[in-house]
Amino acid sequence: MGHPYTIREIARQAGLSEATVDRVLNHRGGVRESTAREVQQAIKDLDRQRTQVRIGGRTFMIDIVMQTPERFSSAVRDALEAELPSLHPAIVRSRFHFRETDPAAELVKDLDRIAARGSQGVILKAPEVPEVTAAVGRLVAAGIPVVTLVTDLPSSPRLAYVGIDNRAAGATAAYLIRQWLADRPGHVLVTISRGSFRNEEEREMGFRSGMRGGGPLRRLVEVTDSDGLDSTQRALVLAALERDPEINAVYSIGGGNTATIDAFAALGRGVLAFVAHDLDHDNTRLLAEGKLSAVLHHDLRQDMRRACQTIMRAQQALPDEGPFLPSAIQVVTPYNMPPYNMPPYNVNVPSV
Repeated sequence: MGHPYTIREIARQAGLSEATVDRVLNHRGGVRESTAREVQQAIKDLDRQRTQVRIGGRTFMIDIVMQTPERFSSAVRDALEAELPSLHPAIVRSRFHFRETDPAAELVKDLDRIAARGSQGVILKAPEVPEVTAAVGRLVAAGIPVVTLVTDLPSSPRLAYVGIDNRAAGATAAYLIRQWLADRPGHVLVTISRGSFRNEEEREMGFRSGMRGGGPLRRLVEVTDSDGLDSTQRALVLAALERDPEINAVYSIGGGNTATIDAFAALGRGVLAFVAHDLDHDNTRLLAEGKLSAVLHHDLRQDMRRACQTIMRAQQALPDEGPFLPSAIQVVTPYNMPPYNMPPYNVNVPSV
């Protein structure tokens, strides 16, 4: 039972005599099993309190760098700020670097500025392109740990990835759409913000594989390079719908769902199944109004907490905890939205 504590410290923590603690630690016998457990628990308590002392009063400056639509960056900011109290007694300060769309060179400039200025960690959502991977390498070489969020950069020296299993998420979307469409004919629109994001590529692969799992063979019509922005999404979807009058379902990998719904409405077309990702403010409203069938959601607050704690471990402020599992994929309908995602307005939830 290795530990750095004196017998007196353990005895005080356990509320036992020093002689009793000495007998337990040195296996001399004559001590009840319950008493031995009290000594073991006292050592665990001291370990935990030692960790709190180690992080107490420390301030961690973390940079969050993301290329993503505003609706998701706002969700990330809200999730982080909601989790800050759970990171006490450490104090976490954050600097946000958000871009909706830009050449990768602009994002690389942000990362290089952070490397030059210094930071205790970077949480990154970025496209998987060589220049970004190289910039992550420069951050790590400067002693700054990098945690990827939502989408991974596995060929970079990043410290960890926090998020869902994106291939499994795509397969889940396929399962849901196959159930809703059943034997009815129709094609499926697959919308992608940009092909350079690894998470979107993995979701698409999982979806295509899942759609081959049974039922009618359906054509999958891909729309991409909108950056997930409504301003560019609507025209792309309209063109796809005009080319293919049999599209009656949507798997939205990259967002822009308000524009997608507007495009269907403009042509007087209905949607039999519409599966999207993330309970951002747009999708929360659309789901509550019955315009989305389901949203594949993960606990973004938990993800932000994990990302911050991973950086704190890299700074040796928390003990190592080994690799953790991907975030759980939740299938959210209008009837089981998390309470903190419920919209602050009256909505018409569709009847069953």
